Amino acid sequence: MNITSDDAARHHSSLSDDAQRHLWMHFTRLGAFTGNTVPVIARGEGCYVYDQQGKRYLDGLSGLFTVQVGHGRKEIAEAARHQSETLAYFPVWSFAHEPAITLAKRLADHAPGDLNRVFFTPSGGDAVETAIKLARQYWKLRGQHGRTKVISRYLAYHGTTMGALSLTGVPSIKTPFEPLMPGAIKVQTPYRYRCNDCRDALTDDSTCSLRCADDLALRIEMEGPDSIAAVFMEPVQNTGGAFTPPDGYWARVREICDEYDILLVSDEVISAFGRFGHMFGSQRYQYQPDMITFAKGVTSGYAPLGGVMISDRIAEPFLNDTTTFLQGQTFGAHPVSCAVANANLDIFEREDICGHVLANEGRFKQLIEGLLDIPLVGDVRGDGYFLAIELVPDKATRGVFTAEQAEWLLRGYLSPRLYDAGLICRADDRGEPVITLSPPLIAGEEEFAFIESTLRRALTDASREFAGRQGQAVTVR
Repeated sequence: MNITSDDAARHHSSLSDDAQRHLWMHFTRLGAFTGNTVPVIARGEGCYVYDQQGKRYLDGLSGLFTVQVGHGRKEIAEAARHQSETLAYFPVWSFAHEPAITLAKRLADHAPGDLNRVFFTPSGGDAVETAIKLARQYWKLRGQHGRTKVISRYLAYHGTTMGALSLTGVPSIKTPFEPLMPGAIKVQTPYRYRCNDCRDALTDDSTCSLRCADDLALRIEMEGPDSIAAVFMEPVQNTGGAFTPPDGYWARVREICDEYDILLVSDEVISAFGRFGHMFGSQRYQYQPDMITFAKGVTSGYAPLGGVMISDRIAEPFLNDTTTFLQGQTFGAHPVSCAVANANLDIFEREDICGHVLANEGRFKQLIEGLLDIPLVGDVRGDGYFLAIELVPDKATRGVFTAEQAEWLLRGYLSPRLYDAGLICRADDRGEPVITLSPPLIAGEEEFAFIESTLRRALTDASREFAGRQGQAVTVR
C-alpha cells in the first residue's frame, strides 16, 4: 500500500491529538497545547532527534541530561535484545543475576574511595529516596536514633517522591504537596553571580569568603549536630543554572561533615558518567562522599536505572546476619537495564568519552561565553558539557525580571524561537531565568557552533524586542 503525504499528515495530526487527549506529559502545562500541536519526536541519531515530519533538532539537553553517548547506538539496543531473550526479569530480593553483579563491580571500580557497594533503583528520585532511608537506618543501627534530619541547598532539585521533594529547594514545585517530610533543612547555594557576601568572587576566587559553605556549619549548630543524618548536595547544582563551586568549597563542606560526624551524599544523577569529564562529578571537584546517588547517564537513557554507591563504612552495620536494609523496588537492578548500562560503559571505555569531554569543554565554554556581548546575557557558568546562561534585564545592576517579563521572555519568545530554529535546550525560571545546555558527550565543534549561532540570533532579537517593550533604546550588534 502506498502512503501519500496526505496520509502521513493525517497520521501526524492524529498522534498529536491523541497526545493532547490521553498523554499526561511531565512538568507540562497541559492547557498550553489546547488547539496547538504537541511535538512528537520519532527517532534519534547521534546528537540529533527528528520529529514525525522529519525535521532535525540538535538535542542540546541530552534528552534530560541523560543521553551521554548519543542516540541510535545499535550495540546498546543489541545488548537489551540479547538480555531480554536470556533473562528479561528477575528481582534481586535475595537473588542476584549476572548483569547486576557485573555492573556493580564495574561501578565500584570507577567510584572514588571505598564506595564498594551498589543499591540499584529504577530512577534518580528513587536513588535519593533510598539514600535518605539508608542514612536514617544507619544511624539507628549505630544507636543514634535522633539523627533524622537532612540538609540540602536552596533551589536544588533532588526529585519528586515525597522524601526527595522535601530535599528539593524549589518552592514552586513543593507547595502543592505540603506538608512534606519534616526535618529537611536548607542552606545557601554557591551562587557567585548574585553573592552578597563576596560579589567580586565571580571573577576572582581569592575574594571568596566561602560563606556559602560555612552556612552549613551554622545550620548544623542551629539544629543540633546530633539531629542531622546527612547532607545532600550536587557537585554542580542544576536548578538556578549550573552553579559551580568556588575553590575550597568542597574541601570545606567535607571538613564540616567530618567535624560533626554527618554523612555526605553527593547527588550525581546529572553529574556522573562523563558530564564533567569524569565518571563521577565528585572526582572532578576532588571530594570524597559517603554515598553517591546516580541515574540518567548510567544507561545513556536507553533504559531506566538508578542507584546509590555506598561506602564500606555505611555498609558495615548492615553486615550483621540479622540486619536488613528495609528498602527495595520491583524494577531495581532490572536485568535488561543493567545489561544496557554495561554496554554503555563499554562505549565509555572504548571511545574514551570522559577524555573527549575534557579535551573539548574549553572550546564549548569559549563559544558560549562569547554571547556575553548580548545585552540580555548576564552570566555564563558551568563546567564540562553542562553550561548555563543567566539572563538579566540590566547588566550594570544585575537586576531581575518581573514574573511577567520572565514569562514573556522564556515561554513567549525564546522557547518557540529556539525550537523552530532546531535547537532543543532548557529555558528555565525556577530561579532567575536561565538557558541550560547539556549536549551529548560525543558533541564537537559542529554542534557547538550550531548552538552558539542559534542562541546568538535568538538572544540578539530578544534583546531588541525586550528593549522595545520597555521603551528603551538599545544597540545590538
